[in-house]
Amino acid sequence: MLWLIASSIVGAIMATGMIFIRLRAAKKPASVKKIILPPLFMSTGALMFVVPVFRVSFSQVLEALAVGVIFSIFLIRTSRFEVRDGDIYLKPSKAFIGILFGLLGLRIVLKLVIGQTISFGETSGMFFLLAFGMILSWRLAMLKEYIRLEKTISKQDVAKRV
Repeated sequence: MLWLIASSIVGAIMATGMIFIRLRAAKKPASVKKIILPPLFMSTGALMFVVPVFRVSFSQVLEALAVGVIFSIFLIRTSRFEVRDGDIYLKPSKAFIGILFGLLGLRIVLKLVIGQTISFGETSGMFFLLAFGMILSWRLAMLKEYIRLEKTISKQDVAKRV
């Protein structure tokens, strides 16, 4: 139970940090690099599965990733880009903060429920996969939208030169 409380507190701190990072990011132009690096960095956490206590079954992997993709829908719907002065910026969304804390609360409840039937290590592994599935699908959707806007800007630049 102590591990569950500690991991939930760490999750809340990380969610709060993400909110501040997101608010600061809205002040600078977005880029492909800024969109793809977070899931790339997070993927290193998969090394946890080298340790046997964190390993999960294939069905648990699929379940965790599927729930992560479902959760990402809320983040995808609140992540919008806008073009300002020829650059693409991520529009800050007030709903994002509420959604992020709502997802955190839901994850904590799920962790409490699931943690009663499977070990702490398996629960940790599943919630890593849930978070990874969520951030990866969210960032891929952002990347798709960013590339679409970038093409629009390029077409406008070509039209201005003609």
